[in-house]
Amino acid sequence: MCIGVPGQIRAIPSPQAALVEVCGIQRQVDLTLVGAQDEEGHSRVGQWVLVHVGFAMSIIDEREALDTLEALQNMFEVEPDVGPLLYGEEAR
Repeated sequence: MCIGVPGQIRAIPSPQAALVEVCGIQRQVDLTLVGAQDEEGHSRVGQWVLVHVGFAMSIIDEREALDTLEALQNMFEVEPDVGPLLYGEEAR
């Protein structure tokens, strides 16, 4: 199963890397596929991305991100293997 997890970009320490927060956990994420700036040249800090295997795969809107996070948190209640995706390895 392949799951993309929504996260919010909190910082961009280099052109290809961001610190993305997912459920209170910050992770280093590669921005190569979406870029550190939008089409108008503005920083992506604050934007939501869909993260899969350490890469930001796409930009998503906040409502979609929050709805997806809620669904994944509900899934975690019945399927504990979802925990590390949301809360890092500490959830094991």
